[in-house]
Amino acid sequence: MGILVKPIITEKATNESELRNAFTFVVDRNANKIQIKEAVESAYGVTVEGVRTLNVIPKIKSRYTKTGMVTGKTSAYKKAIIKVAEGETIDLYSNL
Repeated sequence: MGILVKPIITEKATNESELRNAFTFVVDRNANKIQIKEAVESAYGVTVEGVRTLNVIPKIKSRYTKTGMVTGKTSAYKKAIIKVAEGETIDLYSNL
């Protein structure tokens, strides 16, 4: 598995890409900013100006059912927000 896992295509991420030229990706949890920058530049052929990363913590949910209390949690992942140079863009919809 590579450093870039998948792009995040949500309303907030799409708005960031249109207004600020920043694209959001789910990345490998052990990758650092330098590795993420090199992976984006080689995969999409753009110039990266900045990389911001954050670890998304799992959310725990519980509910009551007939059989008792059921608990579960979402998975944790690392998210990277990539700032691309002015005039360049990443086409996330080309692979669909």
